[in-house]
Amino acid sequence: MSSTSNGAPARVLVVEDEPDLRNLLDRSLEQAGYKVFLAEDGIEALEKATNETLDLVLLDLMLPHVDGIEVCRRLKRDERTARLPVIMLTARQEPVDRIVGLELGADDYITKPFNLRELLLRVGAVLRRSRGERGRSKVLGFAGLRLDPAARIVTVDGADVHLTVREYDLLYFLLSHPNHVFSRSDLLRQVWDYDFEGYDRTVDAHVARLRRKLGPPGEWIETAWGVGYKFHPPEG
Repeated sequence: MSSTSNGAPARVLVVEDEPDLRNLLDRSLEQAGYKVFLAEDGIEALEKATNETLDLVLLDLMLPHVDGIEVCRRLKRDERTARLPVIMLTARQEPVDRIVGLELGADDYITKPFNLRELLLRVGAVLRRSRGERGRSKVLGFAGLRLDPAARIVTVDGADVHLTVREYDLLYFLLSHPNHVFSRSDLLRQVWDYDFEGYDRTVDAHVARLRRKLGPPGEWIETAWGVGYKFHPPEG
């Protein structure tokens, strides 16, 4: 799906320093119906991400001036761009690089060389997740914690909590299944769409950030030692 909820083309920022690949991605995404913005380095990427209204960033890691890891870190720390989905695009194939990217809040990680059709499918999948699945309309509330799926807004005692797309999806999944224990592998499959071993640290990092951002309600995300996590809301 290449359009936003109001029917306008989804707006994708391509950050790639190799001209041939940047032009190829530009043409392919435009042919698929996206509105494309281009950046050659990390500094330009940060400027466009904060000054343009975007729906997704396709981000190469090996960039001049400011590398992709630092770009992703800054985007996720800035309230203006924290919810902006990021797909990392890189020639690095080592598992540790994928883990670092996911821990920073990246929504997907595609290694070069890649199949253009697969890339377009994964861009579409991330955009659908970021907008939320249709039919999610029931507001979830426990004491002072409220999650509105239609608006993708989380509040604690009436104050907005700024979450990344993955943090939000993880919280939504846990709140939708209170008192149910999920292993880290379960959460990777359900929230990240990954089915790989060795990514437990990614789940732990997101849970730690969720707890910190939620404040006291974060304590309701309990650790099931040796298994995983569950959301245990207060009674009453």
